[in-house]
Amino acid sequence: MVKIVLAEPRGFCAGVRRAISLVEESLERFGAPVYVRHEIVHNKHVIADLEKKGAVFVNELEEADPSHPLIFSAHGVAEDVVRRAEEMGLKFIDATCPLVGKVHYQIRKMAAAGKKIVIIGKASHPEIVGTRGQIPADYDARIISTVEEVDTLPFSPEDEVGFVTQTTLSVNDTKEIISRLKARFPSLETLKQNDICYATTNRQQAVGQLAKECPTVIVIGSKNSSNSRQLREVAIKSGAGEAFLIDDASELDWENLDIKNPIGISAGASAPEYLVENLLVEFKRRYGIIDVSRLVITEEHVNFRL
Repeated sequence: MVKIVLAEPRGFCAGVRRAISLVEESLERFGAPVYVRHEIVHNKHVIADLEKKGAVFVNELEEADPSHPLIFSAHGVAEDVVRRAEEMGLKFIDATCPLVGKVHYQIRKMAAAGKKIVIIGKASHPEIVGTRGQIPADYDARIISTVEEVDTLPFSPEDEVGFVTQTTLSVNDTKEIISRLKARFPSLETLKQNDICYATTNRQQAVGQLAKECPTVIVIGSKNSSNSRQLREVAIKSGAGEAFLIDDASELDWENLDIKNPIGISAGASAPEYLVENLLVEFKRRYGIIDVSRLVITEEHVNFRL
């Protein structure tokens, strides 16, 4: 009998549910096609499901048909994208996660106060592109992703410095960067709350605990999903001997899977629950009886209105 431990919470967060619902409701209200700038969330199954319903994903505003709605992804967009959409006469709907929107507000506030700005995150990630795009391109803001990069910042200890972070980063890694920033810049503007979202924090804590009980951890999520990749890394750093990041059951290395010990399963914030259910079905098909238990660290009751 294979023992499986499910991490809770896992899967969709409130921001992802809201973004997907905006696409689905737009399709119902306006009919297909509805255009979406970039992937609404980073999950290939979600994208495929929405494409079947009539969503068309584009990279540039010019690819959208002005006679149909255009939706901005949950990762947020730069202000110049919004301005260009308005100038082009596009009917657009903003699906930016409210927690990302909070970061946008913070960075605009810091810029208005004339602070030097540090953005913690991956420079190429759509969320960071959108966050950086909230302030003028010539404004003195630097993007970093490691502790070592703190020491390369061209700011002096006397400068008024503020920072914001990508919402899907590793909680522990970000703490180290922030700690170094505080040591280098005594007047650093700190946040009342961490920019890393509640869902990212909860899922990382659950996987960290899961890894202490399960030598093998499976994370369901797409490779381009930052929060899903972070879950795999948290599992490894927390003691898991092996940690897999898979889109679905078909990608798992079943031949080399250790089934003698408990197997932990979680899912990134953009991964639908049916992928977890399908994985359990495949376990049962291959191994017969499975013993499924839950590791619950908290319950989530967050919802964002459309």
